[in-house]
Order: sequence, then C-alpha cells, then structure tokens
Amino acid sequence: MPLTTSRPTVAPDTAPRFEAGRGYLAACTMGLPATATVDALRSDLDRWSAGRASAAEYSGIVERSRAHAATLLGTTTERIALGSQVSVFTGLAAASAPAGAEVLCVDGDFSSVVAPFLARGDLRVRHVPLASLADEIRPTTWLVAFSLVQSATGEVADAASVLTAARDAGALTLVDTTQATGWMPTDDLDADLVVCHAYKWLSAPRGAAFMGASDRALAEIAPLTAGWYSGEDPWASCYGPDLYLAAGARRFDVSPAWQAWAGAEVALGLAAGMDLASVRDRDVALANAFRERIGLGPSDSAIVSWPDPDGCHLAALTKDGLVASGRAGRARVAFHLWNDEEDVERAARAVTARRGAR
Repeated sequence: MPLTTSRPTVAPDTAPRFEAGRGYLAACTMGLPATATVDALRSDLDRWSAGRASAAEYSGIVERSRAHAATLLGTTTERIALGSQVSVFTGLAAASAPAGAEVLCVDGDFSSVVAPFLARGDLRVRHVPLASLADEIRPTTWLVAFSLVQSATGEVADAASVLTAARDAGALTLVDTTQATGWMPTDDLDADLVVCHAYKWLSAPRGAAFMGASDRALAEIAPLTAGWYSGEDPWASCYGPDLYLAAGARRFDVSPAWQAWAGAEVALGLAAGMDLASVRDRDVALANAFRERIGLGPSDSAIVSWPDPDGCHLAALTKDGLVASGRAGRARVAFHLWNDEEDVERAARAVTARRGAR
C-alpha cells in the first residue's frame, strides 16, 4: 500500500550520512551517529591513545560545540551553558526555588524535568495535563517546567501559549527540548531556561547536554555546580580560595566530558547546518503515514505512541527486526533522517499482523 501523504519523503540535501538505520525506529531513545561523528570519535580515540590529545584542543572543541548549541536554540554563546545531563540543569532551578514555591509540571512528564523539584521536599509541585498547562498557571506559580515534546506519548506542547501565560503571571519557565531539537526547529522559544541532552535526535554521544538561559535566569538561578570551568577563563579559575564566575551562562557549566564533546561537536554542527523545518516535515510525514496504516489520526509529532499494555506490539516489531521502544504501557516508534517509506511499511505490517492474530 503506497504512502498517502503530500509532504516530502526525500531526505534534505544537507542530511548527514549514516552507516546504519534500516529498521531503527528509536531516535526518541538513542540516536544513531552520523558517519562524520563516528570518524571524529575514532580520530579522538587515536589521538588520546597515542598521547597526542590536549586539554587546549578539547577546549576548542567544547567552545565550537557551544556555538552550535546557540544556533540550535536561536541565541548567543554567552547564553549557553554546557553540561552532561538535563537533570543537573533542572536541579539548579529546583535548588534556587524559594521554600514553599509552586512549580507547575505536566502529568507524566519525563523524570529529569520533574524529580529535582520533588526531591526538594518543601516545594508545592502540581502536575496537570499538557493540554491544560497554560490555563493552570496562577499568579502564585514560581516556575513552569515542561518538555516541548512528551517522551511517553510524543505529544507536542503549545509552547507559545504556555510561555505567554507564564510571562503574564510573572512565572519563570523551563522547557526541555531533548525530544524535539534535531527533528524540529527550537530556535524561537522565549523561555528562561531551555535544556537539552544531545544523545537522542541530535545523534551525539551521551554525556553532552546544553542549556540556554535568559537574563532573569542568570540573575535568579544559583550556579551551585560551579567549578573550574564556570569561570570566564577556565584556566585561570582552577584553584581557590576565590570564587570565579563567568558573567554569562557559562557560570552554569560543569567540567566537560571531553570524549563525548569530540563527537558532539560534529553532531551539533550537522544539525545546526540543516533546515530543521524540512526535517520536521519529512519526519512527521513518515510518522503520519505509519499512523494512517495502523488506524490512528494524524499528528504533528515524529513520535508515534499507542497503548500496548501487554507489550505484544513491541514484541512484534522486535521479532520483525525493527528497533522500537515501550514506555508507560505504550509502544513507541520514531521516524528520523535514516528512516524511509520501507521502514513505515515494515512497522505497519508488524503491528497490523499482530492485531489480526489476536
């Protein structure tokens, strides 16, 4: 059965090349490295093992990565912090909240966006449906935290409405774009904190994350993870007794995992050089073609998720040689640069065949 879609199904000309990808429907779990990223990692390993790697060279890699992250978030390098995990950035916001402050979260959102606030123990954390998020913001809300794209369901937030409502109420905002940046544009989010781990849709090694920070965030979020890399010149802030903090967002930096950033520099650069609106159109077209084949209505997401309480659909996909995932009692597939119509057909056949066998 041919795909019934008017959206483009041909990869953008600027798309990177991948060594694998056939049947891999798990970008929402872990991305696949482009061949250029693999080459960079192998080169770095060779230099390291030969004793030719240098801290100064890694600093250049990290700073170029910061510039790519700034492009992806539509901001400047002075507003980009680099780290290893989203939960660390979220933890800084949680640690900075006044005792008793109200934090508004999405019911069922990813733990890294929620757990740091719950761990405080003295905050009023409310969980509401994604569709109600903007309406639930109150004058007493200190911060609104949400994923732009929900991990379990693939649902895309109406970020503009939420951010406008939060700004009108005087609330800070934290948006996690880990399930968005790489397959859709995320350069127009007027949020105080935009956090992202690069190992999913951006196809970077795990251990490379970044955050965009507003002026208000710079003023109100405490840099409690400050270390030698949090200074304006890291090589001049290696030792106490003084505190050295950069004026901009790099005050939130943690010491970079050099080997991860050796791959992340290339991966982020590839994504920053792509037309992500075209990537979105292509990925969503494939996702909607699959949705149509299994009897679901169209969506605006590259992630397709549906109830699979006993895991039979995930098992069927796996048995057919496809790589998918299961989350919160649901089967989940994702379509990205390495996927095409054949992947749609194979996945749809596996799911519909399983339904017919019941």
